[in-house]
Amino acid sequence: MSDVTRAKHGRPVHHWRRDVVELAALFTAVAVADGVANLVGHGPDGPVLLSVSAVLLVATAGFHTWWSRRHGHAPPTSDTDARPRSEEPQAGPSELPSGVTAESALWRMRTTVKDAPGSLAALCAALAGHRVDILSLQTHPLGEDTVDEFLLRAPGSLAAAGITRAVALVGGSRTWIERADAHDLVDAPTRVLGLATRTALDAAELPLALRQLLGRCTIRSLPVASGNGGRGPEGVPLEGVLEDTVMRLRAPEGGVITVERPYLPFTPTEFARARALVELDARLGPRVPRGQDVLTLPEGNAITVRRADPGDLAAAKAMHERCSSRTLGMRYHGPVGDADRYLRHLLSPRFGRTLAVQTPSGRVVGLGHLLWDGDETEVALLIEDQWQRRGIGAELLGRLVAMAVEARCESVYAVTQASNTGMVAAMRGLGLPLDYQIEEGTLVITARLEGAATGTRVPSERYDERVARD
Repeated sequence: MSDVTRAKHGRPVHHWRRDVVELAALFTAVAVADGVANLVGHGPDGPVLLSVSAVLLVATAGFHTWWSRRHGHAPPTSDTDARPRSEEPQAGPSELPSGVTAESALWRMRTTVKDAPGSLAALCAALAGHRVDILSLQTHPLGEDTVDEFLLRAPGSLAAAGITRAVALVGGSRTWIERADAHDLVDAPTRVLGLATRTALDAAELPLALRQLLGRCTIRSLPVASGNGGRGPEGVPLEGVLEDTVMRLRAPEGGVITVERPYLPFTPTEFARARALVELDARLGPRVPRGQDVLTLPEGNAITVRRADPGDLAAAKAMHERCSSRTLGMRYHGPVGDADRYLRHLLSPRFGRTLAVQTPSGRVVGLGHLLWDGDETEVALLIEDQWQRRGIGAELLGRLVAMAVEARCESVYAVTQASNTGMVAAMRGLGLPLDYQIEEGTLVITARLEGAATGTRVPSERYDERVARD
């Protein structure tokens, strides 16, 4: 049985050195005892040899105890301080998980080794030689080779280059490594089940779930071929296509979901996981969480904020008809006559999340969009003219940013014009670091979300949690 096979069956392969020593000590004790029994029974110096054997047994037991304490499962006794803040952006709670200290760092690493007996053991021994602890291990079979994916806890003084050099010396190739954070401490089955649950509750979660399942990647949804130049699923079989750093999957509503990760090729195991998540989404059909918040504006009017879906298409078109050409032009940055044809795309949960503002009579007077744009995220607002300047835009924007924070987006951007003072003021009101850029006369405002958890003026309770309870 190979080392990879043992790992699959739950064997703690990274403590093989301790097992070898224990077996060696046991065999030594048995051999000594057997030899002593023969000599005592057949030789004249039996009592002397018996005394010598007793000394040897005590020495063997002492060595075994010393080795077990030195190489046991527990971290070094000096590994007790608080971990310093990484220079790279980190997500997760401020409290450090158990076992992560100031003198240690978390790393995610992948390397390719031969699927042969002893290859994984040699890799684990090389890591142990640098006091690197293996917190979790996944294997991705590739025929003659195996991709091993590790979550490591290493001494803080050990750089990534030192880890990869040690791995290369024992046969690891195509090694990739990056800093990990507290989110990576969740074991793979638990993480996958959590992503499946989120996808089951909300169709808009599929792109986010794929991104969290596969790491940093770019996800694009291409609609079914149509007269406006869209591309459909031609050439993509039902089971999808895996091409090294690109996978293509048939979208549940038609079209194609393309996932790209140039820095790290996908494995067949990852492709199977992604395909299973998409199949789950297809079987459940269209779904958007139902629920609403009733808010009172400063002037006393009550409005309802809720998730929107394609069923709101007629109400959204009616709102377009009540909006001025100037308002539509600032939102869509093109001919006003083309505004209606964007709505079906914007209201689809496949491309993001939409919030609708509704009056007590049921009329939609505002829309806020959070759109998955590849590996970036766009926010956009449209408020009916007579409902502008009442705080609705700021309320929608705050909720959209809260959703982006929950989705672990690094930033959001808004495309507008310098004359759209309402949108500019709403972005400034977030209290986040902003970048401004002029592109062909259009103003692009980007808000960085690293401080959103504590610094932005967004609802303290996640919107989706309120929806789930309603």
